[in-house]
Amino acid sequence: MTQTQTRTRTFSWDDPQLNAAALGQLSGLELMQAMISGEIPPPPIMRLLDMERMEAEEGRVVVEMRAQEFHYNPLGGVHGGVIATLLDTAAACAVHTTLPARTGYTSLDLTTKFLRPASVASGLLRCEGTVISRGRRTALAQAQLTDEAGRLLAHATSSCLIFEV
Repeated sequence: MTQTQTRTRTFSWDDPQLNAAALGQLSGLELMQAMISGEIPPPPIMRLLDMERMEAEEGRVVVEMRAQEFHYNPLGGVHGGVIATLLDTAAACAVHTTLPARTGYTSLDLTTKFLRPASVASGLLRCEGTVISRGRRTALAQAQLTDEAGRLLAHATSSCLIFEV
């Protein structure tokens, strides 16, 4: 058995109720833009995974994250759950940018296709989500994850349920 070198990581987050309170006052796009500008803190999941950057416009969101060792599975690559979280975040947040104030959403499903592995060597991962169709009660979105060289690593489609809060 080989000797291991333990690494540690510490992170902090803000009270997620701050974002929930803004949900009733801001449109989805306004909420995303307030997070990007730092007026509202990002949700804890963004800090947990160390997502670096986000951009948003109506119907489109980009989330970026550098692949790091703490994202790894036992095989030495970024865990599929981390990749699925990026895809879900980009697709669902793209839907959120189309919603008025006092309107929420939840993911109904996420169909994910993993095309190639991601690792530290992949560098900055960029995940772009776009809305394909939005109705009164449901929306369909997609997301694509690429590595720093622009290679497609994964693709997903997501259905979201839309509701009043």
